Amino acid sequence: MTDSSFLIPFEDLPDRFIKSLEHPSHPPVPAKPAATIALLRDSPSRMEILLLRRDRSASFVPGAYVFPGGRVDRADWMKKTLARVDGLTPETAADRLGLADTNPPAIAYYVAALREAFEETGILIGVGPNSEAPPTAAEDADIEVLRNGLMEGHVSFTEALEQLSCRIDGSSIEYLAHWITPEREPRRFDTRFFAARVQADTKPMFDPREMTDAVWVTPQDALSRNQAGTLPMIFPTISTLQQLADYATAEDALREIGNASIPTVLPRLIITEKGVRLNIDEEES
Repeated sequence: MTDSSFLIPFEDLPDRFIKSLEHPSHPPVPAKPAATIALLRDSPSRMEILLLRRDRSASFVPGAYVFPGGRVDRADWMKKTLARVDGLTPETAADRLGLADTNPPAIAYYVAALREAFEETGILIGVGPNSEAPPTAAEDADIEVLRNGLMEGHVSFTEALEQLSCRIDGSSIEYLAHWITPEREPRRFDTRFFAARVQADTKPMFDPREMTDAVWVTPQDALSRNQAGTLPMIFPTISTLQQLADYATAEDALREIGNASIPTVLPRLIITEKGVRLNIDEEES
């Protein structure tokens, strides 16, 4: 187990967040299963990662740049959905995530990450009828209609895949990190982080109902801009970018990630005179 800490000054925290820490829930609010994904692409100079900026009115991390992601849905492990997954079995997913006989099952986190990527960016990680990656919502108006239907609840992810004659490529997504929201917070998530490679010319189309910006950026540039105060991010995003900053290409990153042991990170929040300190204990899953 390794220990580290990170201080967030009070001026960088919303008042409602500070108040919630002063009056935490007893017992802690259960952490909801969630998944997020770092979409990687190669640029002429170095690997880039897609970040989305959450709307300032959002209830969770308003104004922060994040990876696409959200809660795991019951539909993410329906038989019809899993029947469209290639290159990943429920058993393989359970072994990789260290989850056995759980609800939701491990493979649901993988599917949720890919579904959220499609909902929030219009990018579908899969294989179309021509054995190539399907167009994005930014490139094809029909796909944007499907994406909107999914966001509004008129179309399921499985139905979208069927209409596009697309299958999920489970072999293209790697397990990256595991973060659990601190126990003192009023909204908690048990989040599995993943990573997948997309084509170099992939164009995202963010959902304006939740996001206000989408940017491709190298991990190094994102971290520098965060230090300068121009790219606000929460610590799990910062930590993940630090982890990925060592790799020059998406292929290098995914190869190393696939062989890595993933710790579970459950930070402890401590209120100090200068701000809120995150004490981070990492334990092997």
